[in-house]
Amino acid sequence: MAPSKAISVELKARQQAILRRQLESGHYESVSEVIGDALRALDERDAAYDEFLRAKVKVSLANKRPSVPIDEAFTRARRAIARKGKAAKRGA
Repeated sequence: MAPSKAISVELKARQQAILRRQLESGHYESVSEVIGDALRALDERDAAYDEFLRAKVKVSLANKRPSVPIDEAFTRARRAIARKGKAAKRGA
């Protein structure tokens, strides 16, 4: 493993308060531990989101319905919005 290189960051007051609260909780012994855990959580969140998107793409690719050209999709959406608008005016 390569030697650590110091990185300097500026934290806003709210971030400093979170950092202090984590240190005071006794769950962490150093700022490095808090930051390391936060970065791991961020990495896990990103990986989970990537997996979520991959699953959505997989479902989309497996969909056998024919695709609709974008112009047609917008036309359909505009018609649906217009119908809802007319129905809302009648109900008002």
